[in-house]
Amino acid sequence: MDTPKDPIEITTHIGLLTHLPGMHYMFIPAHVIQHFGSGFKKRLIATVNNTIQWQCGLMSLGEGNAYISISKDKMKKARLENGSTIHLKLEIDDSKYGLPVPEEFNIVIEQDPEAARRFEMLSAGMQRYILAYVGAVKNPDKRIERAIMLMRNLVQQQEGQESFREMLGLPRHREL
Repeated sequence: MDTPKDPIEITTHIGLLTHLPGMHYMFIPAHVIQHFGSGFKKRLIATVNNTIQWQCGLMSLGEGNAYISISKDKMKKARLENGSTIHLKLEIDDSKYGLPVPEEFNIVIEQDPEAARRFEMLSAGMQRYILAYVGAVKNPDKRIERAIMLMRNLVQQQEGQESFREMLGLPRHREL
């Protein structure tokens, strides 16, 4: 069965996750997940109160329900707080990685075909983590530095045994 491409709009609320202290979320009822089809694992684009929009994924809450985390920064921009009722629009994200690709990252991998090849071999989650880490800083020079460091460390790792800690230049396992 194909996943519907039609967006869905709901009224829901902001809550506070008990298992992740300080992390707020938007409650997604089971009927929304069913709208996108069984076994739904795609990325989404969330638009809250027609003011903020970002790429995201669903996390299970149990009983067929899910949640989407929302950062304090996004809550501030949309003037939300715990318990706020929101209008939420969800649509399928058909982008390649499910996150924006920083221009600086593209420049780095265009100049290093081996890094580009190895990046494409990573899991989708690890690719998103790298893109988020590079894109998290506002300074373009810092984004280039992060991209170079991550890709340089990636190609030095054994293929199929990649670790984000090692990409950061840290030992694979934390010492206790």
